[in-house]
Amino acid sequence: MKIGISAETTIDLTKELLEKYQIHTTPFTILLEDKTYLDGEITTDKIIESVLKTGVLPKTSAINEYQFTEHFDKLFSDGYDYIIHFSISSEMSSACVNAQNAAKKYKGKVHVVDTRVLSTGIALLAIYASKLANNVSFNEVVQKVEKRIPYVQTSFVLERLDYLYKGGRCSSLAYFGANLLKLKPQIIVKNGKMEAAKKYRGTTANVVRKYCEDVLQEFNTPDKEEVFITYTTANEDMLNNAREVLENYGFKNINVTRAGGTITSHCGEHCLGILFINDGE
Repeated sequence: MKIGISAETTIDLTKELLEKYQIHTTPFTILLEDKTYLDGEITTDKIIESVLKTGVLPKTSAINEYQFTEHFDKLFSDGYDYIIHFSISSEMSSACVNAQNAAKKYKGKVHVVDTRVLSTGIALLAIYASKLANNVSFNEVVQKVEKRIPYVQTSFVLERLDYLYKGGRCSSLAYFGANLLKLKPQIIVKNGKMEAAKKYRGTTANVVRKYCEDVLQEFNTPDKEEVFITYTTANEDMLNNAREVLENYGFKNINVTRAGGTITSHCGEHCLGILFINDGE
């Protein structure tokens, strides 16, 4: 029995990690300056450069049911007997429902996981499934993964709220208040949705350190096997501060990845998050 692990490009993994864990992705679509790109074809830097120049955000399109069917068909033709697909939260995108509708055609051989998170929060669950896939049955992998969903700790800190505001995910009051007071907000994913949490002041590098310390103080029973530092843009001090906090806490595998086009289109520049599963060793 061969189990295929699948996800959308919102998983934000490097090519090396996708290959290592044999995770197969299918891309969102990004419309930027009247041109259409597949997520992965366009760089984070190009998106940010375009928004700075034009003031217009990219538009992202979820994968539709037909595209999912093509993706699943290809995986079956490659020799997989079952597929577990990890989708961005159904509260954030129609991709999850589209994948679930496509999965119905395969009579129980495709299971779609509504991860209730985004970015490398999805990756944590997919990697866990990949590690299990060669040792336990399809149903057991699904059951074990589903149990961990509520414990995926996904959050990030932003330099500015411009992208979330322009994308309709932040109120005008919060946007103007944060800019006026020069606040750097923390965004957490809760019940499948993004919510504002703490607010910070200071240099972005110092804010990153305090944010990481606060997250680990609040969510203090992590599985220390895997953690992600995922960012859109970041200077060396930001990355070093995040890594130092995680190393001091005892995480074994600190993975650093850059957000892809879809996530960048909604979060903007100088956005950094730490992501882990908070359910103990």
